[in-house]
Amino acid sequence: MTSHQTTQTMKPATAAKKLGVYLEATPTEFQEGVVSRAEFNALQADPPQWLQDLRRTGPHPRPVVAARLGVSISGLARGGVTEALTTEQIDALKTENPEWLRRERATQAEVRKETARLKEKQREAAAESD
Repeated sequence: MTSHQTTQTMKPATAAKKLGVYLEATPTEFQEGVVSRAEFNALQADPPQWLQDLRRTGPHPRPVVAARLGVSISGLARGGVTEALTTEQIDALKTENPEWLRRERATQAEVRKETARLKEKQREAAAESD
């Protein structure tokens, strides 16, 4: 009996998400093919020029836009940002600093503060039970 090693592959959308790039901005060959684990690792280890350019200038997917603006993905939607943005557009939003962005950043800061408080509380409870 011989064991057959199947090649692990992923859909382009999954690979783009893991690479932190907007799928629609990737080359057609990438969008229409499947990505093997080896190809994915190669893309991460030695990104081709198109991947470097996308990571640097965008357009960026919503999770990346949210992280760069310091807000949640839901906060982006509440602010009316539903499309992918370029680095230039993100920088312009930061400079402009509209009311919704200030409000969402404050909300995100409160969420982080509350998460830290709860973690500390759990740590204290764990230390007491030891």
